Amino acid sequence: MIVEASVTGIFRTILIIVGTLALLRFIGRLMIAKRNLEEEKSALRSQKKQEKELEKLRKQFGKTDIINESSNSVKPKINPNKVEDVDFEEIP
Repeated sequence: MIVEASVTGIFRTILIIVGTLALLRFIGRLMIAKRNLEEEKSALRSQKKQEKELEKLRKQFGKTDIINESSNSVKPKINPNKVEDVDFEEIP
């Protein structure tokens, strides 16, 4: 069986190859765009989280929490982030 190449067959094959490459390139660009959007959303979420923490710290700046340790039956929950040791000197 002898197969002969025709001009239309060659043109059709080249067209299929070019179309496939163009389609793969388009899909690749869509995937890159989607990845970039996800990274941007993630960055915005982390930035908002940092801004909320900063605002919370600004509201708490200068405030003092008094911890009552006199009652032995009920121990208050102490947040280790809020407790600060203070050094002092006795005045003679």
